[in-house]
Amino acid sequence: MKSGDDQPLWREEFSVRKADENYVSRRQLTKFLTLTSLGMFVGNLWILGKNWMNKDATFPVRAIARLGEIPVGSVKLFEYPGPKDQCLLVRTSEDSYVAYSQKCTHLSCAVYYSAKENRLECPCHQGYFSIRDGSVLQGPPTRPLPRVVLERRGSELIAVRMQDQPEG
Repeated sequence: MKSGDDQPLWREEFSVRKADENYVSRRQLTKFLTLTSLGMFVGNLWILGKNWMNKDATFPVRAIARLGEIPVGSVKLFEYPGPKDQCLLVRTSEDSYVAYSQKCTHLSCAVYYSAKENRLECPCHQGYFSIRDGSVLQGPPTRPLPRVVLERRGSELIAVRMQDQPEG
């Protein structure tokens, strides 16, 4: 059952041509690009809405240490603002304390205080942060560490909020 040009019968009955298999019509391309653009637009709206909702976040006021509780050059770990948000408090001098999120802004590894180098260090990718303001000194992180804003009330150090960028 072959036709005159020696093609098998199934080739005549099967309407898809091999050359047409790789062809994408303008309509298909336009549909793909429109749906992809719409998906990206909706994703950006979601991120914008999520950031807008978190912008007015309130932070708990929480006592984290007593004055003189830790020696100069030492560290105390605490959780702020939530129970799973690890932070560290460093006593940098007799009257000075600083506190930062312990989560590196590069890949969320835990940072630690190096008293010898007087900086905060991320051991995962050798990221270094200033103890003074949390700014990046070296390494892959591009954003500073979030700072815990502290207030002294009597003989206690109180965490009042988080600050994303260093003051300057």
